[in-house]
This record gives sequence, structure tokens and C-alpha cells, in this order.
Amino acid sequence: MKLDVEQLSFGYDDRKVLDNISFSFEGNRIVTLLGKNGTGKSTLLKCIIGENKGTGNVRIDGRSRRDYSYYELARKIAYIPQSHVPIFPYRVLDVVMMGRISHMRYFGVPGKTEQEMALKNLDFLGVAPLAPKAYTEISGGERQLVMLAAALTQEPEFLILDEPTAHLDFGNAQRFLDLVLRLQSEGIGIFMTTHFPDQALYLASETLILKDTKLWKRGLAKEIIDEASMTELYGLPVHIGDIGKRSVSVAGDI
Repeated sequence: MKLDVEQLSFGYDDRKVLDNISFSFEGNRIVTLLGKNGTGKSTLLKCIIGENKGTGNVRIDGRSRRDYSYYELARKIAYIPQSHVPIFPYRVLDVVMMGRISHMRYFGVPGKTEQEMALKNLDFLGVAPLAPKAYTEISGGERQLVMLAAALTQEPEFLILDEPTAHLDFGNAQRFLDLVLRLQSEGIGIFMTTHFPDQALYLASETLILKDTKLWKRGLAKEIIDEASMTELYGLPVHIGDIGKRSVSVAGDI
């Protein structure tokens, strides 16, 4: 899949959030989006999927997103927000099977095939024991993995993830990054926001950096995530060094 964002701008009555943002990428790339709080990272993702109505255009495989029906778009892109508050106590398995709605006829009912696919994806993510539990009774981190299972059951070509590790503990955050690499190896493209430069460096991703409503920098993580840029971006000293085979960043005086 190819995604083109062309001269995208968005704002509220009293504040511009995004100004003339343009970029494109295709295939099973991993792309990370960095920026301080309030710089429009989540807003940009919502503009891409059409939840926010900005100016400019978003093209998917050369066709304007506005020309896609909901079901067509869902077969191309799956979006997982930063947080999701459950309302009804559906079983986790049922929540994951809902990912197949875009592939079903109107008023269709999930059957054995959908159930097997949902269980397979829960198992792939290591959370198969959650299947019979109520979605309202699992943790925020578990809900994030369940939403990812639902997204995979949707069989998209591209995943858009807003702060996917926000509710995960230290160990599960690392496991999630390894999962992202596995998904890429299976042909799925991923566009994710993060507050942690280390994650972009670990994923060796193409990286976009938002600053002052603009697309400030773009390039491979190892090329644009350096001490000078991160210090300017976050407004405090940032140090980057290597531990074993990995590059890590530390904020503040050391």
C-alpha cells in the first residue's frame, strides 16, 4: 500500500495544529512519529483516517481517501487509538471477531472461520487466555493487545498506532516493539507515534518529527535522532549513546 499526505493542515478556531504537512511512503515500512506533547501527533493520525477534517489531501494507492467507503478503507488501514474505554462487557473473543465486519455482508454474523482467525491472532500476541474474559475486566495494557488482535483480524495492509506502548509495562513495551518487527516481516506496514526516541532507533524506522505545527525533520532514525536535534526538540539536554548493539537516549544532566 502507498500512503501520500499532501499539504495537510488542521486547526481549531484559536490555534493551528498542523501546517502544510506532506510526506509519502509505501510497502511494509515502519514509520515512527516523534514530537512533544501537544504538537499534533494524534491529530495527524486522525486526519489520515478522516476522523479530523483537515485541508489538503490524503491518498491511498493513488486514490483520495475521501473516495473510499468505510468498508474499503477498513480493508486497507486499521487504526488503534491511544486509549479505549470499554462500555459493554463483551467477551474478548467477540471484540476481536468484530475486526471482520469490513469483510462481511450487511447484518452478517461471525461464524467458525471468524472465530478461528480471532483465536489465532490472540495466540499470536500471547493473550489467548483472555478470550473468554469480559473486555471491561482486563487491564489497559491487555486491552491494547486485544485491540491489536482485532486489527490483525481485520487483515489490513497498514496499521496506524497511536502511542501503542503507553499502557504497557517495561517488559511488554519491549515485546511489543519486537512484535512490530514481526508484523513488518509478514508484510504489514506500520505508522506509530511514540514519545521515546529509543523506540525509533530500535526499530530502525523512517522517522518524522513534528515541531511548531511543521514537519521539522524526516529521515532514518539513526540519521535524524541525534543529541543536538533531541535537545532542541525537548528543551533539555539529551544524551545518546550505545549499550551493546543498541542506541539509547537519556534526558537531563548526567
